[in-house]
Amino acid sequence: MAGQQPSPTDAPPHTTRPTLRGSFGMCASTHWLASATAQSVLERGGNAFDAATAGAFVLHVAEPHLNGPGGDLVAVLATAADPAPRVLAGQGHAPRGATIAHFRAAGLDHVPGAGALAAAVPGAVDSWLWLLAEFGTWELADVLAYAVDYAERGVPVVPQLARVLATVEDLFRTHWPTSYAQWMPRGRAPGPYETLVNPAYARTLRRLCTEGTGATRAARIIAARDAWRTGFVAAALARSAAVPHRHSSGRDHAGVLTAADLADFQPSLEPAVTAEFRGITVAKAGLWSQGPVLLQVLTMLDHFDDDRIDPSTADGVHTLAEALKLAMADREAYYGHLDPADAETVLRRLLSPAYARERAARIGAAASAAFRPGDIGAAPYTPPLVTEQHPVRAGGVGEPTVQQTGDTRGDTCHLDVVDRWGNIISATPSGGWLQSSPAVPELGFALGTRLQMTWLDPAAPARLAPGRRPRTTLSPTLLLRRGRPVAALGTPGGDQQDQWQLLYLVRTLALGLTPQEAIDAPAFHTTAVPSSFWPRTWTPGGLVIEERAGEGTAGELRARGHDVTVSGPWSQGRLSVVTRDPDTGLLQAAANPRGAQGYATGR
Repeated sequence: MAGQQPSPTDAPPHTTRPTLRGSFGMCASTHWLASATAQSVLERGGNAFDAATAGAFVLHVAEPHLNGPGGDLVAVLATAADPAPRVLAGQGHAPRGATIAHFRAAGLDHVPGAGALAAAVPGAVDSWLWLLAEFGTWELADVLAYAVDYAERGVPVVPQLARVLATVEDLFRTHWPTSYAQWMPRGRAPGPYETLVNPAYARTLRRLCTEGTGATRAARIIAARDAWRTGFVAAALARSAAVPHRHSSGRDHAGVLTAADLADFQPSLEPAVTAEFRGITVAKAGLWSQGPVLLQVLTMLDHFDDDRIDPSTADGVHTLAEALKLAMADREAYYGHLDPADAETVLRRLLSPAYARERAARIGAAASAAFRPGDIGAAPYTPPLVTEQHPVRAGGVGEPTVQQTGDTRGDTCHLDVVDRWGNIISATPSGGWLQSSPAVPELGFALGTRLQMTWLDPAAPARLAPGRRPRTTLSPTLLLRRGRPVAALGTPGGDQQDQWQLLYLVRTLALGLTPQEAIDAPAFHTTAVPSSFWPRTWTPGGLVIEERAGEGTAGELRARGHDVTVSGPWSQGRLSVVTRDPDTGLLQAAANPRGAQGYATGR
């Protein structure tokens, strides 16, 4: 286990924990209960997909402020039989009634950050069940037993969950009584490390298993999926969404999600999008995610020597931040759920060597405060560039768990698993936060708000339209060497997910740090990009850097023109990783000490 602090002789002084090493199986996640669950499954003979699924359902119970059954999922995986990286697209689409005209008629100029009107079709649970049927080996009841037990017996309220519940207590009491009854049964928000139970969700999981009948394991899981997609879960979610309730607009609206919308959703396995960096293939989800941002930045950085991109120096921070600004501007201008032919054309241009060279040449000695998408032969979309924070109205906000400084330690969950056979998965589940919309009392969870990432502008590539996926921030990563998987990694953090993963990749692939050293090193990110979350603000030239980077580094960055905010010494990111050497079978794992929740385990 990685829970014990190493002695001074066990690890260099700039790391907090050792990088774990073994040959049987490794798991790492944003919560120790999920890591322990996944490792337990491996120890009992399950494979990486059994383990990841079991851990993911535990995350619903342990981190309900960061993900939920009503949310979404993106994963990148490879199997022992087929090492080609593929993306599990568990991001639900917009419901049939989610039209720009409907929102405009409701008096809205944006998709609210909280409330069922912002709900995409829940994709996480159906996708996990699909993965289990396709690649797992365990029975559904055995996989879900861990989450059922924690939901019934309770989990400790981590400090961040306690802060979120305190933040939304008045909203729940005044406007969302079902949420108040579920999450505050003592008549108040629970404090840190009090026990929190969710018997309603335990009953939901038990019922999925009960209704999951059939002659074979796969048939039983398919039947459970039907109970979710077309049965009791779909009916309850539709009834709840139809009841008008307070949104972050400050007004009451009914959602548009119906049972038919859940039946429309089908998980899909798609080829990953890839790019090369320092001899390693980096695999990501496509333009319906923000994953290509990381690929774009890496192709730019191939035009710089290692010393120019070292994030332990002011020059390296500057280079990486400027590259990120350019790629993130392209994200706003060109990314979205495009038609396949259009997506292929856009990706080919964005990831071409010539375009990378053009973009790298735009990185100068001084910080840019401009919004600078590139020229790919199509008109770029320019979103509203809002620099002042809108007031937060009654009804909550999109993500009260995350701030641009990173001080609140995340908005999402993450889980990585690799087994002794070579199956590997990096998964980022999110959405369906308890603060998203009113709890559905008979199910024990809420709908998500992923549609807030869409624009009510028909010209936007990430526009709202029925059947289209919102452009998600969820962005797990798989690494391959000579076509064989060698690592799975990711982090929560909204718009910062690929920024913090970039630091890890530069430190390990270019500078030779170990996984735990790379995770522990001081982090930073740019805020010079329109946020994916309501109220969609940005800070031109903004750069947030951990205090441990040093006053000298912060001062030099200010002298270059960066608008620097110094955050807490251990405030940014919750990255985790597992690795496998395909030649020797050596496995490694590391997890982030920030937030005191993430742990790696294995042997």
